[in-house]
Amino acid sequence: MGLGAESSFGDSIITTKLDHAVNWGRSYSLWPMVFGTACCGIEFMSVVGAKYDLSRFGAEVVRFSPRQADLMIVAGTITYKQAPILKKIYDQMCEPKWVISMGACACSGGFYDNYTTVQGIDEIIPVDEYVSGCPPRPEAVLDAVMRIQEKAQKESVLDDREKRDHKGFLDA
Repeated sequence: MGLGAESSFGDSIITTKLDHAVNWGRSYSLWPMVFGTACCGIEFMSVVGAKYDLSRFGAEVVRFSPRQADLMIVAGTITYKQAPILKKIYDQMCEPKWVISMGACACSGGFYDNYTTVQGIDEIIPVDEYVSGCPPRPEAVLDAVMRIQEKAQKESVLDDREKRDHKGFLDA
């Protein structure tokens, strides 16, 4: 015997919080946008392949349009010449959006310590999850996607993610 609406309608109605319903849908329908520039981009192909199957986690709809994606996966070396492009693509994504930095080059510049390579994409855009390795294992990428799902389930619909305290070198 339920209380409120459940007692009147029986088993034909379910009540829940709006946050729980929306976050459940968001966490199991991530649409990744892959910004693959080097060998980590090839490694991401194995993550979406049949052996590791990213689609088990609801992220099989890989989009190559930022306006249709809510998860950006930066896989590979980012140069200063590519930084404005990466920032523009990130800015074009709709809220809520999450970012995974995949591989040593995207996380910290890798072994490219020179004047052309950005020493970590967190200098450009905010990063939610880091996946280490050169190249990282597919299991590590799947683990990062699961952590993004956990973050998506804990957010509130009313929170404004735009007000992050991140300032990159391309921000005015």
